Amino acid sequence: MTDTHTQKTLGSLSVSPLSLGGNVFGWSADEPQSFAVLDAYVEGGGNFIDTADVYSAWVPGNKGGESETVIGNWLASRGNRDQVVIATKVGAHPDHKGLAPATIKAAVDESLTRLRTDYIDLYYTHYDDESLDVSDFLPVLDELVKAGKVREIAASNISAQRLEAALTFSADENLARYVAVQPHYNLVSRETYEGELADTAARHGLGAVPYYALASGFLTGKYRPDSDVNSVRSEKAAQYLSTDRGRKVLAALDTVAAAHQAEHATVALAWLAAQPTVTSPIASARTVDQLPALLALSDLHLTNDDLTLLNEASA
Repeated sequence: MTDTHTQKTLGSLSVSPLSLGGNVFGWSADEPQSFAVLDAYVEGGGNFIDTADVYSAWVPGNKGGESETVIGNWLASRGNRDQVVIATKVGAHPDHKGLAPATIKAAVDESLTRLRTDYIDLYYTHYDDESLDVSDFLPVLDELVKAGKVREIAASNISAQRLEAALTFSADENLARYVAVQPHYNLVSRETYEGELADTAARHGLGAVPYYALASGFLTGKYRPDSDVNSVRSEKAAQYLSTDRGRKVLAALDTVAAAHQAEHATVALAWLAAQPTVTSPIASARTVDQLPALLALSDLHLTNDDLTLLNEASA
């Protein structure tokens, strides 16, 4: 088990250094596979599971909620609800798009039903809804916290300006405030988060929980110019190989991984974890054998030279 001293805080929540992505549950991992991954993740010291109400509506025949349903079934069968931190999101489900108050109220109840729980630990606005003012939806999120349906709130896919506006409004009106931000952030995609958004998070003490932490699998190192990897994400990962930056990052990962006798994925996650404001990168595992490299993140300590090499390659 991971020692509790490695836990990080997000508001009142205490989370493990690696957040397990639930996007694959009910998609490329069926329920038995998903249960096995969830069991192994918890046995390995993890407690922070990330999903969304829309997962995996993009799959033909799915309508959204599949991942939450799998996680809810697992929680019910294991009886461990109070030992894990469940994060889910609102605003992208086909039936509940946007952040109108009525939409949020309907969506949260459906998420709670699927998750088979009476509270969500961390509830994200999945995408900012710029058709609304932050004063339109933050009071509803505050209501959910006061009602005990949600413990903490957070924002995914939001601009620095809107994040600032939301935090200011929450402070002025004494409402629940965002405690975390979930940006697209990894060694080959640094532009979205670094700079203004990261500065805003730092200034207000928010933790970042980056998604696509392994760039759709590219940063595992298994995709090479001559490789043929059978994966639902291989096409996306292969795009990075065609760029100068992608090749430089891969070479730097090769060097650092060899120096530490570590997996490429572990190094890529450790780089993220070493960045200012980052609390817990998200990575998903379709099979149990993909997990050890992810969980090893908390045991790998990159040197300043390692970080410099990776920073320069990915600049």
